[in-house]
Order: sequence, then C-alpha cells, then structure tokens
Amino acid sequence: MRLTPARVRAERDRLRDGADGIVPLIDDTRDALGDLFGTDVGTVSVERYRAEVDAVFADGDRAVNVAALCGLLRELDVEGDYPGFVVDELLGRQLAATIAGEQPLALLAEATFHFADVHTHGEDGETAGADDLDAALAAGFQTRLPGWEWREGESPFAVEPTRE
Repeated sequence: MRLTPARVRAERDRLRDGADGIVPLIDDTRDALGDLFGTDVGTVSVERYRAEVDAVFADGDRAVNVAALCGLLRELDVEGDYPGFVVDELLGRQLAATIAGEQPLALLAEATFHFADVHTHGEDGETAGADDLDAALAAGFQTRLPGWEWREGESPFAVEPTRE
C-alpha cells in the first residue's frame, strides 16, 4: 500500500461520501448501547458526521493512520475468513480508537468496536475486512461525537491547578 496526500484525501472523500451507510450504523449502535445502559443517546446527522470526518482528517498524523487502516480493512480478505479473524479485529479496534481520539475515548471506541462488529454483517462478495471497517467507523465516530450525557459538561474529577 502506498499512501500519499492524494490517497489520504481520497479516503476522506470516500468516508464523507459513505455517510448514508455509516450514520445509520452509528445511530443503531447508540440506540442499542443506550438501551443497555438505560439512557438516551443523541442521534447523529449526516452533516455532523461529515464535519467530524473533516476534523479527523485535518490532523495529518491521525489522517494518514486512519487512511492506512481503512485501506487495509477494505482490501483484507482471507480464504475461509476465520483464519483472518484476529487480524481484522485488531485493525478494526485500532481504527476505531484512532478515530475516537485520546484516552479514555480510544479505549471506549475499542470496546464499542466489538459491540458494533457483532451487529454488523457484510454483504456476500465483500472482503472479510469490509464489515469490520463499517463497525470500526461506527464505533470510532459514535464515541467521538457528542450525544452521551456523561460527556456533557465538566468532569467532577477535574482538580484545580495549584497556585504557588
């Protein structure tokens, strides 16, 4: 795989153009998680998703890694699929975490990837990594985007800086 600025831009455009498929996965994941945790989670609009894709790709270091992981998952196929189970899970987890950002969001996105992956199934004829790519995008962006009540406002654990 060769990554260039043009290829990274093309990946950004591909993710933006795929909003109609990814946004419903984000909202389905949020609905299912909200039911499990007894909370309402805000939905994501296509416009908000696209703006967040732009934000992810505005950070060049993050952008090149997201583009590489997307490309690997999109092209990954293993004869019989099962032997490739570990590698597509690893790549999907890393993609979700990279999209989500720093800790603790990265860890939450990795956990959410597994949840989303169980609920995401590829089409016949797709590569083994295609459904993991969709699950990773849904997990990473749903974690990164606002809508969770616990993320609204300041953390009660923030400590005031000392003044000396």
